[in-house]
This record gives sequence, structure tokens and C-alpha cells, in this order.
Amino acid sequence: MEQMNELKRKVLELLKEDARRTPALMATLLGAEEEDVKTAIEQMEQEHVIVKYATVVNWDKVDDERVTALIEVQITPERGRGFEGIAERIYLYPQVKSVYLMSGAYDLLVEVEGRNLREVANFVSEKLSPIDSVLSTKTNFTLKKYKQDGIIFEDHEEDNRLMISP
Repeated sequence: MEQMNELKRKVLELLKEDARRTPALMATLLGAEEEDVKTAIEQMEQEHVIVKYATVVNWDKVDDERVTALIEVQITPERGRGFEGIAERIYLYPQVKSVYLMSGAYDLLVEVEGRNLREVANFVSEKLSPIDSVLSTKTNFTLKKYKQDGIIFEDHEEDNRLMISP
């Protein structure tokens, strides 16, 4: 069982790097049997360890205007449910991409995406702020994304200058 857990961890690392890798390739990279890799993947999908296979898109390279905002939300926890009920109410909106429970100056960090600034502002004023438990919001608009999930978005030139030594 312990050996399978280590295999699962290694498979997850490979899939996180590139979800297009086949079980055959991963087996070769890990020195494992292809059937063991397939079984590990199937088990992790059933257990919801692997929730979804997704593509990371650099939307700045596509003619599709989008606005992303990170909204800091202070809330009053609900009796008996704490933050769970409010977080669920918020994450069910289709504009909401992510919700995180945070430590520090605010309770939830909500990532929202819209077609323009007005659409995001309307979401905050008409949907998010009126929730009874929401005490305050602070909206931060994303101006440029440099890196996401370990992937650097900008092409950066390598320094090809020759080393000079004294």
C-alpha cells in the first residue's frame, strides 16, 4: 500500500507538470508498470484526488478581453457552519473562479472573472456585498499575469553575454 501511495504522488507530480502525458510515458519515466500507473490514476479520479484535467491559457495572447479581480471579503461566520455556508453561496456564482479561506486581515479571497470592469463591479455590488454575512469587500483588479501554476507567461530572453573574468 505504501508503495502505491508513493507511485500516486509521483504520478500526480507528472500530471501536474503536463496532463497530456500518457500512462505508458509516465510508467517509463517512473520505472513502473503501465497497468500500475493506470490503476493509480483511476483510483485517484474515483477518490477525487484528481478533480479535473485543465489547460492553462494565456488570455493576453487571445483576442478575448477578460477582467479578473481578486476580492478580499470580511464575513461573519454562520453559527454551526462557520465559513462553509457563505463560501458555498459565493462559489456557486458562475463568475467566481476560486474561493479561498484565508488567515489575516480578511476571511475569504474570491477570484472573479468578467467581460469588463463594469461586469465585475456589478457582481460585487449586486451579488456579493448584499449577502447578510458579508461585512466588507476590497476589490483588486489583475493588471497582468506573469506566472500561474508554475508556468511563466512572458517569453524572457536569456542573457547571452560572455562572462568576463579579471
